[in-house]
Amino acid sequence: MSHQTTSMFRVFGVALATVALTLVAAQPSLAKPYADEETTALLQALSNSKVSLGDGVRQVSTGGEAAISAKFELDDNKKLSLSVYTAEKGLAEDPEHNVLKEFSGSPEQALWSPDAEVFKDIPHVSRASEHLSLMALAHHSLADFITMAQKQNKGVVFSAIPEIKNHRPVLVLLLADKGQIKEVRYDLETGRAVAAK
Repeated sequence: MSHQTTSMFRVFGVALATVALTLVAAQPSLAKPYADEETTALLQALSNSKVSLGDGVRQVSTGGEAAISAKFELDDNKKLSLSVYTAEKGLAEDPEHNVLKEFSGSPEQALWSPDAEVFKDIPHVSRASEHLSLMALAHHSLADFITMAQKQNKGVVFSAIPEIKNHRPVLVLLLADKGQIKEVRYDLETGRAVAAK
């Protein structure tokens, strides 16, 4: 084998090893899901809320405005915040001709008084557009799914986000129960609970 061929194999080997290391580094962590610091802090703060996720969703779903996702989260100051994405013109109007918004604010008072922001930046418009498109396929409203999950499971629903899972449109709901998180999924088109895979 010539020196040139040996060098080519060596270069190829290094390149292959680099790709393999990159792929290993890109693999998701095997750590327990939702075990990060921020989620732990969020679970501890949830007990401060005077407003349920379903209540927040119903509050902003008026006059044809449709809630398309909702969650409790920590704001930039690490304070509890309730966030609901909406489509102002309802689910029948496509994202391009709709007004995509976020209502967010502290739920630590009996009266939730959120600020409304119309999305203009690409990441938020893209995310809200996906949520609208998926919820337009839904068998139930977001509030109905939250109520269903709350009745059928222990704990408190603190997140309801539509996603594509295993090539199907589903609503992924997270419930907090004694410091533990349970994930529940509903097929948006049939309205039935489906097993998480």
